[in-house]
This record gives sequence, C-alpha cells and structure tokens, in this order.
Amino acid sequence: MNTVASLTIAVIAVFFLGMGTYALISPGALVAPFRLAAQSPESRSEIRAVYGGFGIAMAAVLGAAALDVGGIRSGAVVTVGLALIGMAGGRLVSRLFDTAVRFYPIWFYFGIELLTGTALLVCA
Repeated sequence: MNTVASLTIAVIAVFFLGMGTYALISPGALVAPFRLAAQSPESRSEIRAVYGGFGIAMAAVLGAAALDVGGIRSGAVVTVGLALIGMAGGRLVSRLFDTAVRFYPIWFYFGIELLTGTALLVCA
C-alpha cells in the first residue's frame, strides 16, 4: 500500500469530517460566506443533510479507502474524486451564467475541489 497515497486520502477524509461536523453543529455559519441564510428548520435540515451527513459519509468512505478496507481504495477514491471535480465544474458553469464574483468563497472552494479531486484520482 502506497503510504503517500494513504496519507493524502486520509487528509482529504479529515477535511470532509471537519466540514460535515461543522455543518451539523452550525449550519448557518457554514453557508454564510455564500450569502445563504439558514433561517428555517427546513433550510438547516438541508444543510445538515447535504454538507453534514454527506460530508461525514464521504469521510468514512475515504477513511476506509485510505486503509484499503475490502479492496475499495480505487473505486472509492475515483468516485469521490470525480464528485469533487464535478462540483468544481458546476462552479465554472455558474460563472458562465452569473456575474463575476470575488475570489472567496467561490474560487477558493473551486481550487480546493479541483485540487483534492485531482489528488484523489492520482491516488486511485
């Protein structure tokens, strides 16, 4: 098992775990940089589900991939890597339809998604 790949996957898993935990605890703060408001139980539930629950699930999948539990490494990291690159692609499409935005948060997260997605694909 490649130690650098395992460490890279584990670091990205920790990022997902942190994001997911933060979303569960403080959904409004997580989306505030995007000028979104978590003003209703429905909106907070959606943020907790999509950013929180999904983020923690991705952390678990990547944790298992870092250890190559059941031989899932390649499939897991390709799937999560492509999902992250797809998110970055969605930001590019948004740029085609919307006006220009400042670097943070959109382009900052675009870079994170592109970098981590590519890193996972390299680790596959």
